[in-house]
Amino acid sequence: MLKIAFRSLASRWRTATLVAITIAMSVALVLSVERLRHDARTSFVQTISGTDLVVGARSGAIQLLLYSVFHIGNATNNISIESVEDIGNIADVDWLIPLSLGDSYRGYRVIGTSRAFFEHYRYGKERGIEVATGKPFDDVFDAVLGSEVASALGHAVGDPMIVVHGTGSAAVMTHENQPFQVAGILAPTGTPIDRAVLVSLEGIEAVHVDWQRGAPIAGQVTSMDEIRTMPLEPEAVTALLVGLKSRVAVFRVQRRINEYREEPLLAVLPGATLQELWQLTGVAENALRLIVLAVLFAGLVSLVAVLLAGLNERRREIAVLRASGARPGDIFRLLTLESSLLTALGITLGMTLHVVVMLVLGQILRTRYGIVVETGLPEIRELAILGAILGAGTLAGLVPAWRAYRNALSDGLSQPF
Repeated sequence: MLKIAFRSLASRWRTATLVAITIAMSVALVLSVERLRHDARTSFVQTISGTDLVVGARSGAIQLLLYSVFHIGNATNNISIESVEDIGNIADVDWLIPLSLGDSYRGYRVIGTSRAFFEHYRYGKERGIEVATGKPFDDVFDAVLGSEVASALGHAVGDPMIVVHGTGSAAVMTHENQPFQVAGILAPTGTPIDRAVLVSLEGIEAVHVDWQRGAPIAGQVTSMDEIRTMPLEPEAVTALLVGLKSRVAVFRVQRRINEYREEPLLAVLPGATLQELWQLTGVAENALRLIVLAVLFAGLVSLVAVLLAGLNERRREIAVLRASGARPGDIFRLLTLESSLLTALGITLGMTLHVVVMLVLGQILRTRYGIVVETGLPEIRELAILGAILGAGTLAGLVPAWRAYRNALSDGLSQPF
């Protein structure tokens, strides 16, 4: 029966190929959407762990999390250094990681921070940051590159680099008089840190010594040696990552920061804010799933339509099979098997197309947004989806199979040879 089904499809290879391609596109779309949805969430969740609170100027909770942790968007305001000190003096606070944003290097974010970043920042399952080559910054003009920055730009320890004031299209003025030097390169993390350039808070202040109100002072150039002797304490930072001695105190500390009277601040829980983000994107995800299901349904309908349309042309073939001893049930199984084979072929082509799409999109998402998309073997949930599609394709074949089953033997033999 399987051999007959293969030969039957081979005799109608043009039509069979078109149906398989239609199903393949549907399968690729289903798998790609599911993989992107899952891996995007996984990347976001694994970006930060062990941090109890993220603190910034009062804005939206999601906006604060996006620009401080995921390097998406920009801050509306800064936190004064006095407020940073007050937060650090709260009895329940164990450590602080200051973050100063606003500069970039060839499209990558430059993050001013302290040595606390290397000591306390965690991602994934409480994994710490590791310096693969070189060392963390010691000098004011030292910089530590994320693994992707170093790889993409071909940098090594000791290379000079000139950062730019601003990010994106706003990055037009360079700090060419105070170049940084690569002191270290981080091990890959699979997070936005791979796409960041880390410098000290003093380094951020150093490149802005000759600046005033967001612009360089005309004719003023201070030497790097002279800058090293200056007091370079920052007046403000963009955000704080806060670790507590006990997570039991998280809501108490959050409330205290949110009620801080010296300036309007916002403290958010990373996990809870991510849940808000998922709720916000949930509607779009559901709408996209409906579209994907509609495309898949259209592919299965085309399968049924093609098989039904071909029945009239195949009446003689079916009649000959009946005359050769094939029972009505054999004809039913033959049509069902053909439907399953077409669906299986579509799934195979769809998986191949899915891998190609993920290789292309994955590189774009990783480069622009730091979202890591896996391109390996299908996971259990994806295998379940493929099994459901194969089952649906087989069930779709029951319609033409039943029609063929009901066709009388005389229906085919009555056709003139």
